[in-house]
Amino acid sequence: MPAILTPHSRNIALVVAAALFAQFLDGVIIVTALPQMARDYHVATLDVSIGVTIYMLAVTICIPAAAWLADTFGAKRVFLISIVAFTLASLVCGLAQNLEQFAMARALQGAGGAVLFPVGRIIVLRSAQKSEIVSAIGLTIWPALFAPVLGPALGGFLTEYASWHWNFWINIPLGIINFALVLRIIPADVEFRRRPFDGVGFVLTGITLASLLYGFDALVQGTMPVAYAVALLALAATAGAAAIVWLLRQEHPLIDLRTLRIPTFAATDARAGVLIRIGVNAAPFLLPLMFQVGFGLDAFQSGTLVVAYFIGNLVAKTVTTPTLRRFGFRSVLVVNGCIAGLSTAACGLLAPDTAYAAIVAILFVAGATRSMQFTALATLAFADVDADRRSSATTISSMSQQLSMVFGVAVAAGCLNLFQLWRGAPALGLADFHAALVAMGALVAIASLCFLVLTRDAGAEVSGHRQSA
Repeated sequence: MPAILTPHSRNIALVVAAALFAQFLDGVIIVTALPQMARDYHVATLDVSIGVTIYMLAVTICIPAAAWLADTFGAKRVFLISIVAFTLASLVCGLAQNLEQFAMARALQGAGGAVLFPVGRIIVLRSAQKSEIVSAIGLTIWPALFAPVLGPALGGFLTEYASWHWNFWINIPLGIINFALVLRIIPADVEFRRRPFDGVGFVLTGITLASLLYGFDALVQGTMPVAYAVALLALAATAGAAAIVWLLRQEHPLIDLRTLRIPTFAATDARAGVLIRIGVNAAPFLLPLMFQVGFGLDAFQSGTLVVAYFIGNLVAKTVTTPTLRRFGFRSVLVVNGCIAGLSTAACGLLAPDTAYAAIVAILFVAGATRSMQFTALATLAFADVDADRRSSATTISSMSQQLSMVFGVAVAAGCLNLFQLWRGAPALGLADFHAALVAMGALVAIASLCFLVLTRDAGAEVSGHRQSA
């Protein structure tokens, strides 16, 4: 049975979660501000989505170095420096005068906040016993769950009643508060693992991720000739193959790929779990835009409506642990994942004349199942990982989740463009959002069925399912 967190472990988890909130929030807070930013920058609305993509890209590229930085210089010290860098970069984002400046500022912001998630999780896992993992991860996962949902509402409010610049400047007071809390509550590191930095692995991994994400985004959104996008994807494949060969041959690799031999970890962070996150992460991007473009709502009205999605997330948190204990990881991931996919697809049936209660109900179910699926995936990933491999597992898991966020936005935007082109329409319409949401829901449901290959007692040591069976 999952253990109740000690006050010390709980406080550490809460402080880390608070610091992570700003980082995750900035991944999506600008969604409802895209139309206003596009007008200020004199570009198309979808062009401004580069601010979301490049932020996630910078985060993903820099994540591989997180474990080495934490082991070499101390997790607490690295965490504090990252908070400072992220906060200063947020100031610059709000001061950007054009799309090019904004994109560069977002890249710096992503790089500054890149290690917050993996290093924060390392801090939490080092302070928690294995029996506490469900509870500890449950606390630290809430920024990833709630920020994408709260972001549009908060961003809409700030955009409508202040200006879009405050979507970034709000990080300044948050950064100061988080810095003070980390400094006071997180204990200093007592152990350091000195090992050489794998520079070749970092370069090869960076080239792979940058080429993959930028090439894919360009291909689906049509921002460059198809031949150039395909060339980038070919470069990603070549560099990726070279990176795998290099990392497997190193005594101290930047990323220990041998961690992927653990079945539960591979399933959640390298196979089906990635597809699920891509599909589910598309919804917080699509819904606010659909409510504005397709329903004719303003930014604040759109963001407020999505609050039902957030409430679903919140409610699910109270029942996730007992549900995992009663049914086990396999059953929850399969059944709940299918419901999450169907509810996401159901969002593609909404229209301006749909009853308000029906809209709220569908959004609530979609949010609740999303929350339970994400928590189950995050917890199962570390269920069978021993203490010696937690740093490596954290790095891979963080990369996987950030890639999923980027691909979620990119795939969603690509679907919109594809369906618009198919209709031959000059601009996005409600039908395009409907088709994209149905496609993302189908992806989630089909990927969830892949967890049927897990054993019935997979992750039982942390869920307590076997003991209660």
